[in-house]
Amino acid sequence: MRRALLIDDEPPARADLRERLSAHPRLTIVGEAGTIGQARTLLARDNYDLVFLDIQLRGGTGFDLVPAIRPEAAVIFVTAFDQHALRAFEVNALDYLLKPVTPERLAASLGRLERMRESATDTTPTFRSDDQALLRTHHGDRFVPVAEISAVFSNENYSHVHLRSGEQYLTRRTLKAWEDSLPSTHFRRVHRQALVNLRCIEGHRRDTRETAELRLTGVRLSVPVSRAFLADLRPHLPEPDPRAS
Repeated sequence: MRRALLIDDEPPARADLRERLSAHPRLTIVGEAGTIGQARTLLARDNYDLVFLDIQLRGGTGFDLVPAIRPEAAVIFVTAFDQHALRAFEVNALDYLLKPVTPERLAASLGRLERMRESATDTTPTFRSDDQALLRTHHGDRFVPVAEISAVFSNENYSHVHLRSGEQYLTRRTLKAWEDSLPSTHFRRVHRQALVNLRCIEGHRRDTRETAELRLTGVRLSVPVSRAFLADLRPHLPEPDPRAS
């Protein structure tokens, strides 16, 4: 059962969302707030794992409340303004819904939440390319768009996840688990300890006839491709770098 908070300064908007959510029996609303002060009181509790959050609130904005939200909780922004979407995802929002929220769009958002929650416990979860992945790190959990993952490198029972932005995270998840969950249409193994996003390959250099090195968006060092994986990867490679040997 998902336990949700509704934070919106417009009672009709909360009522509309409440009605939409009543169609989802696996979710229960455990609190509602219309002001920043009321919201902070609710967010200080530990009885929720999902927050529906408006942008414009009396006394501040929804972004002011993000630091007060439990790290384990997912955030879905629900707003009439479309210009804040980028910032919403920068603070790791699960989704960004525009009012009026349609039943189909709400169902898709909740479905995304279920898939990500399953990824934390299921040994073989699957993501779509437009999903967000849950990164469990020593510093807490973070949601990132699957499409923003550039590469994953093995570190025994952990893995280093590199993003297009250049950020990297040590996660409590094996490379095999990532390989089983990420879409094979976008991600391929290139050697025993590396999985790469095909759409992040910027260039490659042939070392020999049977090995190569890749340049990936957001990854500082080149990534070797072993002989066993080169044939499978070759159709996805751009033209070799001019300096190729």
